[in-house]
Amino acid sequence: MRRVRIVLYFLLISLITGVGQAQDSRSQNSAATSTSPTSTPPKKAALPADRVILKVGGVQVTRAEFESMIGEFEPHGDPDKPGAEDKDRRSLGDDYASVLMLSQQAVASHLDASPEIRRQLIVDRMQILSDAQFARLMSQTKPSAEEISQYYSSHLEDFDRVKMRRLFIWKVGAGSTNTKGLPPDAARARADAILQAAKSGGDPEKLTESFKGSEEGLLDPEAIPFARGALPAKLDKVAFALKPGDWAEADDTPDKLILFHLVERDRRPLSEVSSLIEQRVHGKKMELKLAELKKKAGIWMDERYFGAAVATVPREQRPVSNPPSKASKLAEKRGEKQ
Repeated sequence: MRRVRIVLYFLLISLITGVGQAQDSRSQNSAATSTSPTSTPPKKAALPADRVILKVGGVQVTRAEFESMIGEFEPHGDPDKPGAEDKDRRSLGDDYASVLMLSQQAVASHLDASPEIRRQLIVDRMQILSDAQFARLMSQTKPSAEEISQYYSSHLEDFDRVKMRRLFIWKVGAGSTNTKGLPPDAARARADAILQAAKSGGDPEKLTESFKGSEEGLLDPEAIPFARGALPAKLDKVAFALKPGDWAEADDTPDKLILFHLVERDRRPLSEVSSLIEQRVHGKKMELKLAELKKKAGIWMDERYFGAAVATVPREQRPVSNPPSKASKLAEKRGEKQ
């Protein structure tokens, strides 16, 4: 793993450029090659896995070792250019040999004994081991289909969905940033008329017609679905308290009045939300597992240095991430993996 991380430096320099040039070349020659017959050269016999294919000083590298290091970047060649795969692999070999050479020179120069390099190596080793254990825990805590189904059954309301139309009535005047709209009193009167018509059994739809295509407001032309939690908390509470056919005032600000018209209400099926539930359950199980491991490890932190413990985000709302990643970022030794 150490050599994989080091060799990425050269791979990112040479491979990205090389692959891009190869792709451009293939696109430029595709028209010509598509109309002419081509012959595929016979593939070379694979060398034994234990065959030494590279030597740098006293270090020997077998085919298996080399391919395990650069497997993700293994060239596939250009079918229109015989020998392109060998050329790309040669470039990888040159880069890999350069990495080995430079690392050997660093050791010969005793750079590995310098405090800064030693610190970096310690942080890297700690992070690699931490990532490996974290991946193992992620695999061990993967939710089962039964756990996902049980979570869905016990949190049915979380997956309710509303389909509604929103009416925005723009305001102008004191406190508003709008240049077009209605004075606050006029906006309030229009909103109250719509709400009263809906309450008394009238036809609020007629009262909303004037907002279509106007500069006084905006009415959703079609009902829009919203899952629970997709709207701001205040608006979410109003939306999910309505019954089909209801109108209600959702918000009143210096810039606008918002009315909701609930058209339909349903519940998202398990098949649609299973991946979301899996993430939630997985996150909760990982949090519990990490908390258990921390308790067993006997972690203590000096509050005079780190400060008092702060309230945490509820488990189901927190992403599953490897805590040591923050330490490595602060050490400026690890980039993002994905």
